[in-house]
Amino acid sequence: MVWTDLAAVAAGAWCALLLVPWQPWRTSERLEADLTSPARVALDDVTVLMPARNEAPVIARSLAGLANQGAPLKTILIDDGSTDGTADIARHVGLADLTVIQAPPLTPGWTGKLWALEHGRQMVTTPYVLLLDADIALRPGLVATLLEKARGERLALVSLMAAPAMSGFWDRWWMPVFIYFFKLLYPFRLANRPTAGTAAAAGGCLLVAREALEGVGGFGALQGAVIDDCTLAALVKRRRGGATWIGLTHSAVMLRAADLRGFWRMVARTAFTQLRYSYTLLAACAVIMAIVFVAPLAAIVVGDATACALGLAAWGLMGVSYVPTARFYRQSPWTVAALPAAGVAFLLMTFTSALWYARGLRSRWKGRDYRRGSA
Repeated sequence: MVWTDLAAVAAGAWCALLLVPWQPWRTSERLEADLTSPARVALDDVTVLMPARNEAPVIARSLAGLANQGAPLKTILIDDGSTDGTADIARHVGLADLTVIQAPPLTPGWTGKLWALEHGRQMVTTPYVLLLDADIALRPGLVATLLEKARGERLALVSLMAAPAMSGFWDRWWMPVFIYFFKLLYPFRLANRPTAGTAAAAGGCLLVAREALEGVGGFGALQGAVIDDCTLAALVKRRRGGATWIGLTHSAVMLRAADLRGFWRMVARTAFTQLRYSYTLLAACAVIMAIVFVAPLAAIVVGDATACALGLAAWGLMGVSYVPTARFYRQSPWTVAALPAAGVAFLLMTFTSALWYARGLRSRWKGRDYRRGSA
């Protein structure tokens, strides 16, 4: 009887997810590079800010992607205490109009990325700023496409969720699932509505109007924020009243494939922050995740005929919700069947995040520990 009830709740939850009007499981919010855009759009209104910390293996390819955008771009690379020669490699790439600066030693209360970006921002004079991670490469024409969308739709901020490298087992399996979960937490359709309270952005490839960025106080307004991209989108959308847009793309690609340890740390970096550092919310999240991901399989294995049928229904609805993401990233159909395992793994990553917090850390990333109370 218990398994029947739990499987029924899980099936109802997945059915509700499929039916909600904003449909967070779909992949309809997308934008790809238009190769004709550079002929219509001048890029002298854009400055690229690229924070970089120990990015020697990928920085040359990332900068090469900027060289193929159709016109010279102003690019400011802020070296954030690299010890692997990142800055020297960048200087020798030969990218036109590239300025390399060194970020000062990190000040308490800041995350490294935001500290670097703030120092780069002070050098920007163009109407638009493109925030680009050093491990992301852009397809030709994407910057012009982003600028055209921002101007055409009067958007203060446009961001794209870069496509995973898809070059290793963990990267092919985990990264699309991570993006799927991100879309469930921050539904793109709601985030893209000016009147909706939801705000979301992907900081790896983000175009923002300089006026809007300065209007919220620059990156200083995000000081200490762990989920800085979504925080910036919220400030621009609510404090400044600017419209924002986020979507998927194949035209911005992550250059670094995540292994299991790296992926685990990436998720744990922000997981407990998303729960507002609340152990009550963590417990609630654990119960919900157990019901929607584990209960259906348990009902199939140990339940009676009714429980088994409901468990199969819940598992099937779960798979239906993930199919658009699997198709978008050209994943194997077997990935859909393995979604319960991914759900359990993400819950364990959230526990890791909570454990860091219990040990006095807000977050841990790029060889730095950000301690509680430091912001």
